[in-house]
Amino acid sequence: MGTKNSIDMLRGPLARPMMMFALPLIASGVLQQSFNSVDVAVVGRFAGSEALAAVGSNGPVIGLLINMFIGLSVGVNVVIANYIGQRNARGVRAAVSAAAVLAIASGVLMVAVALAIARPILEALDTPETVLDQAVSYLRIFALGMPFMIIYNFGSAILRSVGDTRRPFYSLVAAGVVNVILNLVFVIGFGMGVEGVAWATVISNIVNSAIVTTLLAREKSDIRLDLSALRPNWQQMRKIASVGIPAGLQSTVFSISNVFILSAINSFGATAAAGSAAAINYELYCYFVINAFGQTAVAFTSQNYGAGQINRCRRIFHLSLLYSVSTSLFLNILIAWQSGFFLSAFTSDPDVLFFAAERVATVLLFQAIACYYEMAGSSMRGLGHSMTPALITIFGTCVLRLIWVGFFPAGASFAQLLAVYPVSWTLTDLMMMAAYARIRRQLPAEEGSEAPATARGIA
Repeated sequence: MGTKNSIDMLRGPLARPMMMFALPLIASGVLQQSFNSVDVAVVGRFAGSEALAAVGSNGPVIGLLINMFIGLSVGVNVVIANYIGQRNARGVRAAVSAAAVLAIASGVLMVAVALAIARPILEALDTPETVLDQAVSYLRIFALGMPFMIIYNFGSAILRSVGDTRRPFYSLVAAGVVNVILNLVFVIGFGMGVEGVAWATVISNIVNSAIVTTLLAREKSDIRLDLSALRPNWQQMRKIASVGIPAGLQSTVFSISNVFILSAINSFGATAAAGSAAAINYELYCYFVINAFGQTAVAFTSQNYGAGQINRCRRIFHLSLLYSVSTSLFLNILIAWQSGFFLSAFTSDPDVLFFAAERVATVLLFQAIACYYEMAGSSMRGLGHSMTPALITIFGTCVLRLIWVGFFPAGASFAQLLAVYPVSWTLTDLMMMAAYARIRRQLPAEEGSEAPATARGIA
């Protein structure tokens, strides 16, 4: 079922294949975040701090809008990888077709919702009046590219299920070059400000989705996308949804909590909003490193669980945790140590830099704490348990943040507001540790033992 670009997840040592799988994902995440980072850097340098705040204010809102559908792509990965582990070629082909239909439907729905709520949601978040119109304009234009963003994420999830993480990265490289060039042309050449960076992102998303769709349409293996045979397959859609909806719900509620924190950040003024927007870029870079190893754990666990190789599933969790903690901790310390250098890429305003540096010292420096719950949750999803990690993460990292913001005293400092991040990560780790231990106890313990055949499929 594999392709010449795939990785064998079922046989041999795990350390090198997992790293080879994760490295293109890390590069892809960094490059994808660079789309937004270039937007922020260009407007911050050439359109001013108000434009910077307008673009930055949209980050949590965009996450809120698209995370449910990106969560569905996790379901695509798990279901197809599980079929591959079972050597069920018919199931693979059916799931690929169902994933394509879901991607198209999700994209159409997403753009309609985004256009309708752009101004109301930004007003509800107390976006500073001085940047509100620019923020609304950016979001409405950005929304036009959301369907293509979702198509890319579903397509790359299909390729990841066979271990192909390189070609989605090459696609992002091409789209990233387009994004950078158009940013410079639209903002510096044509003076389009936030609208210029928004249109550059839309066009780059179109390029990205077109490349991945073409790759799948020309594929020679079972993951080939037959565009002429697309039709709803409700059984496969339910399987994808059983894993993807809890993952998407977790990400959506996570974004809701960040939206409320953004509202609290906005209460400190446009300067704080701009500083936070600059610092968040590096948090996202580090998160994509963690997320890459989480996606690695999902894909490898799904295939090996489908094949009944339970002991390999255990080793996959330990390796993904080791890789994610060591790399993220290194990056967190490096960026915090040289925060002045890294933050200067986005702004030279000393007031903005003050708030950005506070966020780095309070949030980014402790981000490696999140590795355990991310790896444990990814492993549980690969084992077919998607709702448990979703509920734990919703309570630990989302509900606590909402409570924190709700009771945040009027005279408290910016750093005290942001302290909720390391506190919520620690609480979520402890709850996820207990849940993962319980699920592991339900698995066969002997080397070479297999899960019952009925248990290896994703419900």
